[in-house]
Amino acid sequence: MQWIIFMLLLFISSVEMLTQNRWKKQASAGLLENCTGCILCSEDNGCITCHHRLFLLIWRDGIRQFGMCVHTCPPGYFGVRGLEVNRCTKCRSPSCESCFSRDFCMKCKDKFYLYKGQCFRQCPPSTAAQPGTRECQETCEPGPWSEWSACTHENRTCGCKWGVETRVREVPEAAREEGAACPAQESRRCRMKKHCPGEKTESRNKGKKRQKKPKTDRHTGT
Repeated sequence: MQWIIFMLLLFISSVEMLTQNRWKKQASAGLLENCTGCILCSEDNGCITCHHRLFLLIWRDGIRQFGMCVHTCPPGYFGVRGLEVNRCTKCRSPSCESCFSRDFCMKCKDKFYLYKGQCFRQCPPSTAAQPGTRECQETCEPGPWSEWSACTHENRTCGCKWGVETRVREVPEAAREEGAACPAQESRRCRMKKHCPGEKTESRNKGKKRQKKPKTDRHTGT
């Protein structure tokens, strides 16, 4: 009876040893995969320090913290280079897809609009979403248009068939600082006086003088 019990205990211990060996092989294989690019790596926490030019990305799974070395930080993170370790730091806003710093967003996730480094569900008052982008831009209420200027062509107001006339309006200083899409000048094509004052008279006088010369010559010849 004791011999049978001894054999059972021996069998159980051998099975446990085989199970532990398999688990250790799997853990070491997984550790090597998760430690790509690492200088220091922990079996429980993954990468601790990374090779030069790689970023250390740390995320949490419950109470567990795990590290990985990556070439570029994933969405929602931005890279910070340091003297000892380059780290991927998470953007503060969960609606931010990529950020320049922790509090300054550069691109928002879907269904959000970007304005001054922040993400909003809707563009704030006095702003409007730009066509084709999810960015908000300042709008403005400019002053009235001025009267159209004189019709000119190369700084001349006559002597040409077509010219250009312009008009302007005042844009608030706040709108100029924000870069609001607020047209401050308009131009249009206009008809000019083809002949300047005095042009026709001068040309006629010249023609008359040219006609008198041959008459004088004929008279002297006879």
